Amino acid sequence: MDVDMIFKIAAIGIIVAILNQLLIRSGREDQALLTTIAGLIVALMMIITQISDLFSTIKTTFGL
Repeated sequence: MDVDMIFKIAAIGIIVAILNQLLIRSGREDQALLTTIAGLIVALMMIITQISDLFSTIKTTFGL
């Protein structure tokens, strides 16, 4: 896993946190929740590809 991936996930977290606070302070709690969920989904989609690569590497290593 590259350090670049960690920085991307951290950037998504920071952006989502800022948007969440702005939306909550403006009285839009529902949109803040949706923004948080969308950020979580984007981060998970990035991690899922890395996990898939990990499993394929394990399969080739152990010959499964």
